[in-house]
Amino acid sequence: MKIGITCYPTYGGSGAVASELGLALAGRGHEVHFITYAHPFRLTGYRERVYFHEVDTTSGHYPLFEYFPYTLALASKQHEVALAEGLDVLHVHYAIPHATTAVLARDMLRGTRDLKVVTTLHGTDITLVGQESSFFEITRFSIESSDAVTAVSNYLRNETVRAFGISKKIQVIPNFVCQSDYQPKQPTNRDELAPGDHKIIAHASNLREVKRIRDVIRIFARIRRAMPATLLVIGDGPDRSEAERESRELGIDEDVRFLGRLESLAELLHATDLFLLPSQLESFGLAALEAMACGVPVVASRVGGVPEFIEDDVHGILEPPGSVEAMARRAVALLRDPKQHAAMSAAAAAKAREYDGQRIVPMYEALYREVCG
Repeated sequence: MKIGITCYPTYGGSGAVASELGLALAGRGHEVHFITYAHPFRLTGYRERVYFHEVDTTSGHYPLFEYFPYTLALASKQHEVALAEGLDVLHVHYAIPHATTAVLARDMLRGTRDLKVVTTLHGTDITLVGQESSFFEITRFSIESSDAVTAVSNYLRNETVRAFGISKKIQVIPNFVCQSDYQPKQPTNRDELAPGDHKIIAHASNLREVKRIRDVIRIFARIRRAMPATLLVIGDGPDRSEAERESRELGIDEDVRFLGRLESLAELLHATDLFLLPSQLESFGLAALEAMACGVPVVASRVGGVPEFIEDDVHGILEPPGSVEAMARRAVALLRDPKQHAAMSAAAAAKAREYDGQRIVPMYEALYREVCG
């Protein structure tokens, strides 16, 4: 089968999942074509049956256009690739604008090629962007016009139906991890990341407001007062400067390392003792699942889809958003109890195996076959 994939190529869960899905599909014999404005960050090097088609954002800057019409350029490129490569399915990640442009590209092919559009909803395309008044109707139209729709959690499916009154069936296909990369392993780089007597705490995100990055710093500051520790902040985004300032003001900046955007977290997670994800909202929380797969207990907010794969005090620690004191207190207790930490680590890794790509990717394949008749 020939499958086109459009996603945001920048650092974030949806781009990571889309890239890993494409690679897994290619590994299973499908031909995969990525269509977006830049190379997805997890799509590195040559991979057999994987192709990249760049949307041109440099031409067409006419005086009449105050802003470059990227959505039209994307729809045109999706149409072009579908026609030239004979795509069977165009799988888009995020409703806005990707589902909108895919529906347009599909309809441009009417009578030429029977292209099917599969839309995967990831979170803020529904909970934030889609519910803005200026995008509400186009979001609903794009979802209803797709040939099939998936959501990464039961929470997100239910929220989509509630917010938009969607009548179309939405299938839940959760995010997944590649167990060959994300699994418990002895770290080889721990001494490079922190002094030998330090506990290593990690956080990974696109450092937006919804991730509550200042809470990450505040939780770590309380851990640091209780024991020697180093915090690894992986990723980049608009709230990085606030986090850096917070760490300086709390006097812990020497023990906080901002590592920026990285293609893979696995090597760092193997050396990590605890993962922090105190977000305001998470429709799934892929970074937490990747940490669990490496045997790292997670301290997270009890929100959205997170409780669907983390049971409190079994696979990690769950508290309401903003519960800095409670999260820090329980994190310290866990780090001080090697027996409990080992049990939680093993339980987290076992739970993550339920989300192995070998189990999840066939669900997408079955959906493609269904929509293609």
